[in-house]
Amino acid sequence: MKARMDRRKFLMAATAAGVALTRAKSHAAGGSDKPVLLGGKPVRLKGGPKSWPIVTDADEKAVAEVVHSGRWYRGASVARFEQEYAKLNGAKYCVATSSGTSALYASLGALGIGPGDEVIVAPYTFVATVNVVLLHYAMPVFADTDRETFLIDPRKIEAAITDRTAAIIPVHIGGAPCDMDAILAVARKRNIPVIEDACQAHLARYRDRNVGTWGTTGCFSFQVSKNLCSGEGGAILTNDEEMANKCFAFHNCCRTRAGAKAGFRYTGGRSTNVRMTEFQGALLLSQMAHLEERARIRSENADYLTRMLREIPGIIPARACEGATRNAYHLYMFRYQPEQFAGMPRAKFLKALAAEGIHASGGYGPLNKMEYIQHALNSRPYLRVYGKAAIEQWRERNACPENDKLCEEAVWFSQGTFLGPRSDMDRIAEAIRKIQAHAPQLAKA
Repeated sequence: MKARMDRRKFLMAATAAGVALTRAKSHAAGGSDKPVLLGGKPVRLKGGPKSWPIVTDADEKAVAEVVHSGRWYRGASVARFEQEYAKLNGAKYCVATSSGTSALYASLGALGIGPGDEVIVAPYTFVATVNVVLLHYAMPVFADTDRETFLIDPRKIEAAITDRTAAIIPVHIGGAPCDMDAILAVARKRNIPVIEDACQAHLARYRDRNVGTWGTTGCFSFQVSKNLCSGEGGAILTNDEEMANKCFAFHNCCRTRAGAKAGFRYTGGRSTNVRMTEFQGALLLSQMAHLEERARIRSENADYLTRMLREIPGIIPARACEGATRNAYHLYMFRYQPEQFAGMPRAKFLKALAAEGIHASGGYGPLNKMEYIQHALNSRPYLRVYGKAAIEQWRERNACPENDKLCEEAVWFSQGTFLGPRSDMDRIAEAIRKIQAHAPQLAKA
């Protein structure tokens, strides 16, 4: 008992010392114990968030070379990028596309997903994950979120499966790897393809293997906000040559992928044009040179911040699922509990943070409740394929109570916040402590 008490006293003393050190750093940087909204001085980040994207001379040279070459279509730069990106992630094949959305769309198309099929999706994600299902006139079916991880709950997937289930799309949201062991175990029992939405998860790893290489395909986005970006762009990774050939044909007007074995014929029927251009390919090759170093800086800063935020009651950083060995930290996500802040609403907490010079977001709303999905499901094609009764039952079938709670609690920091110096993390923690210490006054203000 005495040993436990001594340990507790030590931990309390260590925590107090950490708080005191953080406050001392804040004062040295010009901060104060009073929040800005109550007349104090702002904490402000000194090194971030970094302006994004970060443009280098090499980027300008790469794009200029494409301009002067006159070869602006899908060509050598895109082919080289596909080789390098597959190698970087430990995948056998890569098909570059015009966006992350088109990567997901082409993956579903290559699988022959269409009217009458169901696709299980996460409710805590960007709308593109669901849009691609609707574009194929398949039925999106939501499996609830694990609120502690912000990720799809593998325990809820099996209950959502029916004889119409044609694919599962887990999302490595914010760069946090999903529990791929559990998800794949469910999928293999029913022989259901898994399409990883890794659009926000460049270089994230599960059991020391890059995400996007576990499922039938893995889809990435290079939209301008992403950790690897080219304005727009996307990629499909796969270790299945037949799937690579089908994805290529679907995304490129039924054409055959260079390197495909003799005798391959695409018989899927449908196809489109969602090719990557040479501009994007060249820019991505240039940007890739900095990807690993920037990922390291984000990880080190995020891990340091997590250790501090865990000490603050009412601030709960997202828990990594078992098996996750690297978070890409496109987003840093935590849950805010107003009862530990004198009942102050999340919106006011975000306003108080912004006043300190630290900008955060409340994140996604409940995707399964978005009005546009109801409009799609009540359109003529859906009513003809699925019937009125199935459409009317859809909302009840797709209730996600845990995700509803998460959408009320979530707070995000963007990836640029974590490219600054370690001292910025101290300032974030100090700002939150200031806000909490004065929460009763702020709640009334």
